[in-house]
Amino acid sequence: MSVTQSTLPFIPFTRPHFNQETIDAVAEVLRSGWVTSGPKLAEFEAALSQYFGGRPVRCFANGTATMKIALQVAGIGPGDEVITTPISWVATSNVILSVGATPVFVDIDPVTRNIDLSKLSAAVTSKTRAIMPVYLAGLPVNMDQLYELAKQYKLRVIEDAAQAFGSQWNGQKIGSIGDLVSFSFQANKNLSTVEGGCLVLNNADEAKLAEKLRLQGLTRQGMDGMDVDVLGGKDNLTDVNAVIGLHQLKQLPEFQARRTALARQYFDVIRSEVQSAGLGILNLELPVENFTDSNWHMFQVVLPLEQLNVDRAQVMTELKDLGIGTGVHYPAITGFTLYQKLGYQVSATPVAERIGRSILTLPLFPGMADADIGRIASAFVGILKKHYKN
Repeated sequence: MSVTQSTLPFIPFTRPHFNQETIDAVAEVLRSGWVTSGPKLAEFEAALSQYFGGRPVRCFANGTATMKIALQVAGIGPGDEVITTPISWVATSNVILSVGATPVFVDIDPVTRNIDLSKLSAAVTSKTRAIMPVYLAGLPVNMDQLYELAKQYKLRVIEDAAQAFGSQWNGQKIGSIGDLVSFSFQANKNLSTVEGGCLVLNNADEAKLAEKLRLQGLTRQGMDGMDVDVLGGKDNLTDVNAVIGLHQLKQLPEFQARRTALARQYFDVIRSEVQSAGLGILNLELPVENFTDSNWHMFQVVLPLEQLNVDRAQVMTELKDLGIGTGVHYPAITGFTLYQKLGYQVSATPVAERIGRSILTLPLFPGMADADIGRIASAFVGILKKHYKN
């Protein structure tokens, strides 16, 4: 073992939590014999609908399918343009391509790291049909401004709220307001079904179409009648996943309170460590200190690479050697080979380019101990000091 490696327990950047009640409920579903979409899925969708103020909700096998079907419900297809952000999991723009439409990337705000709504109007053309904002790390965009722009240009809004379950805007839950709102329940999300997602819709007709699109376009009538009138896929959520979601929903307030408390500690401890290390001029960028709207899905910092003699990968490696896991969420989508081949250029969104190569996700999940924050912050700032350019 290297002398730099830690003998302390490894802290991953995230870890899901499933209590014994949840595990027992999964076992009961398995014993029931009804393991695919069935009564637990219906119960989960009803609970989610209640959570979102009575709006129709349909669940899917993953958050990618949820976004794709949202685009289909909105009628987005070949020849259409959808405005979105280059700082997101690549699924955001991949689903736009998958329905035959064209992603149009608008640069991000350097503070919120979300799409810069002040630059959106310049990207609207006669082909623009929708806006797909992403709420990075659970922080929403300015919803009032977003929907004023959508109204002005007569655009649908498909909210990529994959990371924002439990976030809010002006006291209203994200998903309880707006147009089509897509959530992910993947393993690292605040509410996890291991894999899965849900789509909040506007009315019964949209919900019916979403149902058909998630299961081969199928509609059943009576005991033996069936028809297919649209091209659907195989994107249904199982009862095994749904029962996990039901129990996660019960624990969400507890999860949320813990995430918020840990985030508060991060701000205090990192600032204290920076001051103690004599790094007052360090240009380390912390997230927006918003304890009203954000669900604190992640705690992300932007490294001051111009002040360091190492790159992000080296910082991550040294943290790993000290028993601390980190993540990158996300490099700019326009830098991927697929998008380069399609003619996109990272230089077209310079803020996203800088954030994408400098952003770092530190550990944050409800099962962390208070002492973990101090250990992470001390190790992190120590590495920055070690590699600071004097």
